Amino acid sequence: MTTDEPRARPLRAPSVYKFPSGTDGFVPWSHVEKRLFEATNYWLATVRPDGQPHVTPLWGVWVERALYFDGLPTTRWGRNLAANPRATAHLESADDVVILTGEVEDLEQTSAELGERITLAWSAKYGRLEPEPATQGIFRLRPRTVRAFTGSLDRGCAWQLV
Repeated sequence: MTTDEPRARPLRAPSVYKFPSGTDGFVPWSHVEKRLFEATNYWLATVRPDGQPHVTPLWGVWVERALYFDGLPTTRWGRNLAANPRATAHLESADDVVILTGEVEDLEQTSAELGERITLAWSAKYGRLEPEPATQGIFRLRPRTVRAFTGSLDRGCAWQLV
């Protein structure tokens, strides 16, 4: 583990889940970042103003330990985030799980450099519908925590990022 990696800790769960308690069973941070970088769809969970949950799949890119995704603020999830910026996102997988929890920012614009990195990552991944974060803004989920585990539950851990 390099010094700039977040510090992993055991997952908290009922003992029947048998998650590892020592670092030998932790999912490597490099594996988590690879999954976040390569994922096609990210499932975003938000909360409606009436308290009901809302989940939707989105395209996005993992850049500088944040998930950037594009969309209209008038969507159901966009309106939910305007009222309550707390959100959770997870990747599509039942046996190699990565879950991000944090707050979403609706950025009016990014720096030109960051905007270019986001757009290049988006273009390489999807090849179309590139956002324009430096001029038109973009949404950013900076996770406070990241949890990862395997479907067999023999490997797993959590990271505190903030």
